[in-house]
Amino acid sequence: MSEQIIERPVPADGPTAKAPQPEGKPERVASLWRDGWTDLRKRPMFLISAFIIVCLLVLAVAPGLFTARSPFSNGFCDLTNSMTGPGHGHWFGYDVQGCDIYTRTVWGTRNSIIVGVVSTVLTTVLGGVIGILAGLTGGWIDSLVSRFSEVFYALPILIGGLLVMSMVGSSNVWTVSLVLSVLGWPQVFRIMRGEVIGNKYNDYVAAARALGAGPMRIAFRHILPNTLAPIVVISTMNLGVYIATEAALSYLGIGVQSPSISWGLMINDAQDRWLTSPHALLFPAGALSLTVLAFIMLGDVVRDAFDPKLR
Repeated sequence: MSEQIIERPVPADGPTAKAPQPEGKPERVASLWRDGWTDLRKRPMFLISAFIIVCLLVLAVAPGLFTARSPFSNGFCDLTNSMTGPGHGHWFGYDVQGCDIYTRTVWGTRNSIIVGVVSTVLTTVLGGVIGILAGLTGGWIDSLVSRFSEVFYALPILIGGLLVMSMVGSSNVWTVSLVLSVLGWPQVFRIMRGEVIGNKYNDYVAAARALGAGPMRIAFRHILPNTLAPIVVISTMNLGVYIATEAALSYLGIGVQSPSISWGLMINDAQDRWLTSPHALLFPAGALSLTVLAFIMLGDVVRDAFDPKLR
């Protein structure tokens, strides 16, 4: 019996062509942001710090949800209650002026968060934009801007704040935020400039330039998305630093001024009596420490999640 040979049709694309895949959901492409967010959600430190920060934001936006009293209402302070310790109805006790410390601590959250957020946004935008332009342009413009930024970078932010705020005189949260932004932008500038210089010679930038993309499109459409991770990390950590700096300036008497409420002012008022009435110092200092710690913890876990060198 002769062997029968059965010929099978060869696909039009060749013998190595793959069979068509069934239609369905498109495959998710891995990215630094998606991987980082997936990693963050698994870290207990991120969940704890995020919970604390959300609570602080709610305190800042709606302090009336946590206390029925207002520190700016008539009769809020009563000297007969001066330095009375914690008790029922006044959980944190009273300060030297007979003001309820719990209510003042809750309302003081707003000014601290405003200073931290506004200063961080301004320094990120100012330092980021100048860093992109200087790193992309190069030449004498880059050298001039870099030397100018070193003048601010060499000056510690607290000492610079003392110098500038003493010349400004009376101030509020917006003045403090502006001063901290002017002094803090070089840090973001240096990081952004280094990231731009490291990315502007990559193939995707050369391809965009070959396709006719202008400098601004290359900077903000192609380079910026690939340089945001370290900026997000440093900005998150700086937020806690600015809150602590505002409290230090207010403690020294040249930051937020009364009748505005600041944790630094409350600590200053209680420092002379902390041995006999420690509650007046511990509660605002504890609120400040917890806030700064939460943002620093968040910055640490964000750095671990989004820094490719640590992954």
